[in-house]
Amino acid sequence: MMDAAGFKQEFLPLHPRLYRLAYALTENRRDAEDIIQEAYCKLWRQRKELSHIRNTEAFCVRLVKNLCLDFLHATRHERDRTSLDNLSQADKCASPETQTMERDEITLLQQWIEQLPLNQRQVLRLHGIEGCSPKEIQQLTGLSAVNIRVLISRARKTLREQYNKLKEYERERF
Repeated sequence: MMDAAGFKQEFLPLHPRLYRLAYALTENRRDAEDIIQEAYCKLWRQRKELSHIRNTEAFCVRLVKNLCLDFLHATRHERDRTSLDNLSQADKCASPETQTMERDEITLLQQWIEQLPLNQRQVLRLHGIEGCSPKEIQQLTGLSAVNIRVLISRARKTLREQYNKLKEYERERF
């Protein structure tokens, strides 16, 4: 069984990378800190089984990633409402019709992003929202640079196709 000193030596050096991953996925410093704390608590409770793990860094990255995904799933709808409220606050000068159209498009875009495969959604968020470089995404996810470019390209293509279908439908309708 791992003692406290061994635990600290093995897992605390991973903290900066785990925090960056949690922050990139949650987009919130406090949430990232809470998730990292939860991860360390889980690791401590499982310390008897941790000696069998070959790659502790990969194990911890997977744990934090899963905790983040659980958290995001639980809070997704709340975040979407908040972002729409913030948009409407910032755009008081636009006409009500323009505000409604923009809000509808943002809602649709958020829905389309949520429908993307998980790996495309994560890479798109890390790159497009967090502004992470492909190299940073590679470090956070373990994906190759080529795979990251492909995932971003496919995600953008899917979103562009959805948007074009919407615009074509609107042109035909009106």
